[in-house]
Amino acid sequence: MELIRGLQNIGSNHHGCVATIGNFDGVHLGHQAVLGQLAEKAAELCLPTVLITFEPQPMEYFIPDKVPARLTRFREKMLALQRYSVDRVCCLSFNDKLAKLKAEDFIEQVLINKLGVKYLVVGDDFRFGLNRTGTFDTLVKAGEKYDFQVVSMHTFEIDAKRVSSTRIRHALEKGDMAGAEKLLGRRYRMSGRVAHGEKFGRELGFPTANVHLHRHASPVQGIFVVEVFGLDKEPLQGVASVGTRPTVNETKALLEVFLFDFDQDIYGEHIQVSFLKKLRDEEKFASIEKLKQQIQMDVEQAQAYFAA
Repeated sequence: MELIRGLQNIGSNHHGCVATIGNFDGVHLGHQAVLGQLAEKAAELCLPTVLITFEPQPMEYFIPDKVPARLTRFREKMLALQRYSVDRVCCLSFNDKLAKLKAEDFIEQVLINKLGVKYLVVGDDFRFGLNRTGTFDTLVKAGEKYDFQVVSMHTFEIDAKRVSSTRIRHALEKGDMAGAEKLLGRRYRMSGRVAHGEKFGRELGFPTANVHLHRHASPVQGIFVVEVFGLDKEPLQGVASVGTRPTVNETKALLEVFLFDFDQDIYGEHIQVSFLKKLRDEEKFASIEKLKQQIQMDVEQAQAYFAA
C-alpha cells in the first residue's frame, strides 16, 4: 500500500484509478464493505484502488473544540487499511486553501487532472467544496461530463441499523467492548510509542507502559482488561487505564498499561493495545493506599478474565 501525502506528491504515474473519499475513521465493517465494492470494480477495470482522505479531518479543522473523539489516529488507520485491498491512500492536507476550493474545482483539479478517477464510490449524503455546496448529484453530473462513474456506498447494517463510526463511538462510551467489536470486525485498539512518564505506577508497585494519546479526545475512558501486541511473545496480557489520574490531580489524558509478569525495558517501542473488557470508570480515591488496593483488585479481575 502506497501513501501519497499531499496534492503536490500525486505524480503522473498515479493517473487512472478507482477511488473513494472519506474519513474512514475506525475502518469498520461498513468501510470494509466499501473497500470490497471498490476492489471488485478495480479488478474489472484493471486499475488501482485509491482511498482519498484528509488530515486533519474536516470537522477537526472547522470545529476543533466540538469534534467527536476519533476512533483511529492516522497511523492506526493506515495499519488497519493494510489488511484490505487498498493500493494507495491519498492523504490531502485539510487547510485554508483546500477549505476554500470550490466543489467544481476539487473535481477538476483533484479527481480528474491529478488522479484520473474512472469510478468513484461515496456516500449519498457526501458534501464537499466551499460551503459544502458539492453533493452526490454534483459528482454524478461531473461524471457525465468527464466520463467517470459515480455510485453510492452500499448500506451495511448489523441488527437492522447502519454501521457507523458514531455508533461505534457510542458503544465505546458505554464500555460495550463486545458491541464495538461486532461493528468493527475486530477488537478496538489504540497504538503508540511507549514514553517515559513520572514513574508513579512503579512507586505503587505496578510499573506501566505509558502511551500519549495525541488526540483531541479519547473514545474510551476507564480501566480495562487488555492484550498488547508489538512486543516479544505477543499477545501480552494486562490491565490498562485511560484517563487523567484524578487521585494525583493530573489533567492530561494518558494510556497506561500494566503487563503481567513482565519486566523488560520497552521505552521507544511501538505497541498496539487491544481492549477486551471494561472493568470500571476512572475515579478519585481518598488516599494513595486506597488507589493501590483498587489497582490490585483490577489486576485480580483481569487475571480471572484470562483464566476463564
